[in-house]
Amino acid sequence: MSYLEAIVVGAFQGVTELFPVSSLGHSVLIPALVGGQWAKDLDVSAPESPYLAFIVGLHVATALALLVFFWRDWVRIIGGFCTSIRYRRLKTPAERLAWLIVLATIPVGVSGLLLEHLFRSTLGKPIPAASFLIANGAVLYLGERLRRRADRVSTVDEAPAQVLDTADVATQVIPAVETDPDTRLARIPLKRGVLIGSAQILALLPGISRSGVTMVAGLLRGLSHEDAARFSFLLATPVILAAGALKIPDLTGPLGAGIHGPILAGSVASFVSAYLAVRFLTRYFHTRTLTPFAIYCGVAGLASLLWLTLG
Repeated sequence: MSYLEAIVVGAFQGVTELFPVSSLGHSVLIPALVGGQWAKDLDVSAPESPYLAFIVGLHVATALALLVFFWRDWVRIIGGFCTSIRYRRLKTPAERLAWLIVLATIPVGVSGLLLEHLFRSTLGKPIPAASFLIANGAVLYLGERLRRRADRVSTVDEAPAQVLDTADVATQVIPAVETDPDTRLARIPLKRGVLIGSAQILALLPGISRSGVTMVAGLLRGLSHEDAARFSFLLATPVILAAGALKIPDLTGPLGAGIHGPILAGSVASFVSAYLAVRFLTRYFHTRTLTPFAIYCGVAGLASLLWLTLG
């Protein structure tokens, strides 16, 4: 693996992990589209692939960027988790949000351990990745359409609100302008939070975006774009960090032999690009939607599919 390959892949990893366009899909497609030595060096589906260990290891840098950006939130969340254990309660917003993230992370954690190798070895190839990228665009576009339809039929004439879908309080709303973002997220019912978190399982498919599917799930469950993005980033942090940490031993062993320099360069590129990406997206989703990303995924996926099959 060359330094150029490592830096390019690292930069794309940081951006595409947080943009709703699939980092794994781009990690599979970019080498295939470039061709030549890149396609040989950077094959994620190869047995005992150092490239797979490399890109998953880059997740540590991406997760660190998220931790740095949301450090105040994580101080409160970790503090809430500790106080909930100490006092055996689930009372404050920080305590509720901490357990919401814990419970919502369990499904994808278990699924990743059981299915990652199967999905990577059978679907971690350019043609399936391009196809799933098109599907990712369709999911983003459909999610936006369904959300807009729900907004049109809504009879609530107040400020932006989130509807609690509990059986006994079906009409109760949480005014989005009355509380800070973490407090709003803490009011998500646990069942709804677990459903949103479970959407991350789809991101095991190369071409399906983790942030994209969790945002769509959040939108369909009543969150605003801003809160859906924030919840997606908070949910992704422990999952990305754990996935990367599991691959670090591989990078220090035979799979990482001779590429420690490129690994470091790629990690720095991934950290910087991820930090800039999350900084941009938290502002972008304050007023904008997933539609541009849906169009990009559809066009890029279709163009890649045509290039790979007809070229």
